[in-house]
Order: sequence, then C-alpha cells, then structure tokens
Amino acid sequence: MPSEEKNNLPVAFIVGLVIVTVLVGAAVVASRYMGPAGPEVEKPLPMGAVEQSYTAQVHFLDPKMNRASNLLNQEVTYIMGTVQNAGTRKVRQIEITLEFHDPFNQLVQRETQRLVGSNEAPLAPGEQRDYQLGFDHVSAQWNQVYPTIKINGLDLQ
Repeated sequence: MPSEEKNNLPVAFIVGLVIVTVLVGAAVVASRYMGPAGPEVEKPLPMGAVEQSYTAQVHFLDPKMNRASNLLNQEVTYIMGTVQNAGTRKVRQIEITLEFHDPFNQLVQRETQRLVGSNEAPLAPGEQRDYQLGFDHVSAQWNQVYPTIKINGLDLQ
C-alpha cells in the first residue's frame, strides 16, 4: 500500500503544477489583452464648419431646474428640458457645455455633458427628446438662473 501512494504522489504533483501553470497563463493573457476596468474616455465630437452651421437647427425647449436631497442628505441639482432637432439630418450625438453664472454674470462653473450619447438612438429630423442632468456640486456663488447651454460637438448622420 505505501508504495502505491508513493507512485501516485509525483503524478498528482505534476497534474497540480500543470493546472496552476494554465491558470496563471490564462490570467496573464487576460490582463494583457483586456481593456482597462475604468470608464472609457469619450473622444471629443467634431465641430467643423458643417456642425457649426447645423447648431442653429438644434433647439433647447422647456428649461426646468430642481434641487433634491439624496440618501446621504446631499443637495443634487437637476437641469431638465427638451432638445429638438429642427434640421434635416439625424443627430447621433450632442455634446454641450453648461455655464453657471453668479449674480454679476461672471462664470462660476462649467460642465460638459453628452445629451444624445453613442448608446442611444439618433435624434431624427423633427424629433424632440427630454433630458435630465444631475450635478452633485454646483458653486455656492451660482445665481440660481438656468445655465447657459452651448453646443461644442455634434455627430451628424
């Protein structure tokens, strides 16, 4: 009986070593070829002459604001409204900058957001779509007036 256990020990050791080697190799290959775990950085949208001229066809309607407290008792500011494509082309993505001002109309905060993103259906000609943007922090100097919206990128189809 003891000699049979001695014969099986090297085989079990070799099998275990092979399994560990395969697992380590798979982990190395996976870490080398898989992308980073963090959020993907979005590339800036084009804003050439065609996109700049098309911005006149994109309208922001029915602006609203709201403030609410979250579960951590922090104030969250919501900016809401409707974006309308009054032009003849589909809009795949819209990138905007919201500018918050103080009572003297000086810029106190600037935020960039995507209204129509790459994971959404394009905004068809004549279509309207509601949006809601939440901000955990807005400058205390903000005058509580709806922020200025500027289009700084369009992806047209």
